[in-house]
Amino acid sequence: MDNSVCQVYEDKIQSLEEEIKLLAEKYEDSQQESTFFSDEEILMSKKSFEREFWRESQGCESPSDLKAQLESLETDLSFLMKFTGIQFTSHFKKTMEKTRNRTVQKHRLSGNCHSLSFQLEFQLLEMQNKENVSVVVSDLSITMESGEDSDVSKFVSSIEEHGNLLAFFRSLSSYAEWYEHRRCTFLHFKAKYPDVVTLPEGLLGDYIILRNSKHSGFELMVVWKIHIDEEGRTTPLLDLLTKVPEQVLEWKMATIENAPTGFRSMLLLFGIEAAIENLIKVVSLEK
Repeated sequence: MDNSVCQVYEDKIQSLEEEIKLLAEKYEDSQQESTFFSDEEILMSKKSFEREFWRESQGCESPSDLKAQLESLETDLSFLMKFTGIQFTSHFKKTMEKTRNRTVQKHRLSGNCHSLSFQLEFQLLEMQNKENVSVVVSDLSITMESGEDSDVSKFVSSIEEHGNLLAFFRSLSSYAEWYEHRRCTFLHFKAKYPDVVTLPEGLLGDYIILRNSKHSGFELMVVWKIHIDEEGRTTPLLDLLTKVPEQVLEWKMATIENAPTGFRSMLLLFGIEAAIENLIKVVSLEK
């Protein structure tokens, strides 16, 4: 069932009020130009709007049926929010143009997907004929919390260019899930190993630093990028970087140089969390 059916009374009343408001504004403009609408013309227009509203509302269900359908939709929406992590926090809608077969509306949406916030602005053109209804999205603008990420910027630009809202929300859910997983993982290890794990950019950063206080200048950096291509496919990319002071013994240097390769092997064998924890334990036990 179309979402507009769920809010048919609200939408129709709002539509009627907006059209009456437009008519009143035209009437005031005409007065300034010394060209007046007669009372009869205004009354005829008002009756025309009322007839259209009445005709369109005849196909609607009774209030009790609508209430039951609304409750069902709210249940479905709650399930989808839990399943996708997407939750809308605000919605602004303004009708820019409305005729019998054509409606242009401007929308502004804000929300969160897991711990990632976003905001959308777009224009929606709805055209209706006897057979179907077509909808076109234009002037799409997207703002995301991680917008400084080059991969995210490229993806957002592609979505804005094509006006593909469905692709955006589908990819947002996958990206935000990894974003939240990384945040929770960093938080877990910072709480469990506070003397070893450092978060220079906080929980929203894409790397952590591992240090052993007994070895000044020795650091391991676990980098966790979340790659999203222009098609919206999301992939976690992890790597290990080393910082070694000059006084490190030569026999240890070879081991440290092989650490990134060993870390990648642990990722494949044990997964992300286990690989990072094994690395932390090695650093904390290093003497």
